[in-house]
Amino acid sequence: MQKLPQVEGAKALMTEAQEWSVMKWLKEKKRVRKTADHANDTLDQLSKETKLLWSDELRTAYAALAQIASPGNQPDAEILNAVKQVKRADDEALRAHLDAENTFDEAERQLSTSMAREGCRKAIYSWELHEKAIRLAEGLIPSQRR
Repeated sequence: MQKLPQVEGAKALMTEAQEWSVMKWLKEKKRVRKTADHANDTLDQLSKETKLLWSDELRTAYAALAQIASPGNQPDAEILNAVKQVKRADDEALRAHLDAENTFDEAERQLSTSMAREGCRKAIYSWELHEKAIRLAEGLIPSQRR
């Protein structure tokens, strides 16, 4: 997976934001949220595009794990184990993303710079997890499998 400018820029902003004063946070919070949302959207889109390159069997198995597909169509064990790893990584990234969002929401309610800083750390962590999940998914693209 190549580095994405939108995500790298968001990480840089969040790193910088961890040093901001209360006044700077109040002034820049909309830009921080907009930048974070853009990074999340970029990662979500790349994840979707990556999974579209999977074989039908992989997509069906992943959908079954997400409880979208019919339960009667069970893939073989190797396929199932591979997509389970990606699904777990996706779920972990989503939980981290929601945790960061909740932290930012609470920081805004309390006007807490320390919480906002924690939200920045959590956002960066969630993007790293999302990137990890995408790398796992890329490893299942037929032309990239070993």
